[in-house]
Amino acid sequence: MLAIERQRQILELLAESGSLRTTETAEKLGVTDETVRKDFELLERRGELKRIHGGASKLERVRPDLSFVERQAVMRAEKQAIAKLAASRIQPGETIFLDASSTALTLTEYLPEDMPLTILTNALNVFTALADRPMLDLMSTGGLFDARSRSFIGLTAERVLQRYNIHRMFLSGSGLHVGRGVSESNARQAAFKERVVAHAEDVVFMADHSKLGRKASFFFAELGELSCVITDCAADLEIRHEIENSGTEVLVAS
Repeated sequence: MLAIERQRQILELLAESGSLRTTETAEKLGVTDETVRKDFELLERRGELKRIHGGASKLERVRPDLSFVERQAVMRAEKQAIAKLAASRIQPGETIFLDASSTALTLTEYLPEDMPLTILTNALNVFTALADRPMLDLMSTGGLFDARSRSFIGLTAERVLQRYNIHRMFLSGSGLHVGRGVSESNARQAAFKERVVAHAEDVVFMADHSKLGRKASFFFAELGELSCVITDCAADLEIRHEIENSGTEVLVAS
């Protein structure tokens, strides 16, 4: 059997059952476990499935461009744990960029009350959440307002970035794929985040376990551009190791 035909059968089996075990799949196809593992690896790199311990599972497709209210309600406990750990990286006097993700908004809950910081953001919700904090110099990018994400984007917002030395950027996205990088379902959000990544000294990607291994429509950063990935304890161990092997630090929030 040709490899391409074998891989097509694997995807058909996966579509029927939702998950596959390596040994059982090898028996059905009449090949070795090692051959199936290599097929799983190739199909994962192509974004066709997600490898799990002992097999593979169907890749969950990211729901396109959820509203902010919808995103805020998803994985709330995981986002709180991730945000708390992310806040521990911040040092006094730094200029911090927070994106328009619901995880970045959650991070505002854990910013130290008595630490002087400059906060730069394109997110209206972040700006509002921090408006009464006297120790913060709060800056908005301005720009074209995107009502769905409650954020400012476009050329005006991008040009403001050039005026700042951003010590740390905290962001999230729709997915993180080891082979392809970080992606968004919104093209304009992806374009804006790409600009911020280019201006930040330290890029911290905050992603709950459901985002690891996923690919959305628009890629804006390669894995090597991230300083750190912060995820939760349910994150796939193999994907975590692959991220670390690429040279990017992985922190796991309990």
